[in-house]
Amino acid sequence: MDRRHFLRSLAGTGVVAGTTATAGCAGVLGDGDADGSDDPHAEETILGPPEQTRGDPVHPIRGDEMPEFSVPDPITGEEISTAGFEGERAYLWTSFYTSCPDGVCPALILRLRRVQEVAAEEGFGDEAALLPLTFDPERDTAEVLREYASQRGVDLDAGNWHFLRPESYEAGVELMDENFGLKIEKTDAEGYENLEYAFPHYGLILLVNKRGIVERAYPRGPATDVERIVDDFRRVVTA
Repeated sequence: MDRRHFLRSLAGTGVVAGTTATAGCAGVLGDGDADGSDDPHAEETILGPPEQTRGDPVHPIRGDEMPEFSVPDPITGEEISTAGFEGERAYLWTSFYTSCPDGVCPALILRLRRVQEVAAEEGFGDEAALLPLTFDPERDTAEVLREYASQRGVDLDAGNWHFLRPESYEAGVELMDENFGLKIEKTDAEGYENLEYAFPHYGLILLVNKRGIVERAYPRGPATDVERIVDDFRRVVTA
């Protein structure tokens, strides 16, 4: 059994390399980024190893190939494939849901939106893509996502932002488990008014280069300095 399958089995018990989950959203514990210096694809990265590293994570890390999958963008009607950006664009991927009650998901979207802003300002918008994936397709319809984008200052007309929406809740659960080793499950939204259910999940952001290789994994995405992510992305795109 390899390390990711082993850790995936631990995920089913709620014990994953020092992670915790709470009633709303949860960040992966541990300082700094995950290091992929022992991965054979690490030589294909642009950024060096992070200064700080943490344990042996279940999700992709620096030097790993980004998992290939296709998910519809309900606003444009396109089928978005991670493989389709290879050779063309670097991108940021994260997962979220618009009903997130505790501010974690808005913080994730803010970081992607800031990269979109800087890409437009500095002229590399056509070399960038922002790919937030919702695992709550039952509530996150095209209309809801469009309104959410407006609320969060996302530019849907830039051509580089794609909300990814699995066809069903079950499809989203399977995608997150098989590609990222992350368990997604509805829980009672106890303590949150007018919210039927919530999702404990991890605030992971991945930065992927044009070769389809992960440059940085930010397991504490909502707490990671915005400008640090912007600078990392800029370096990857302009290298």
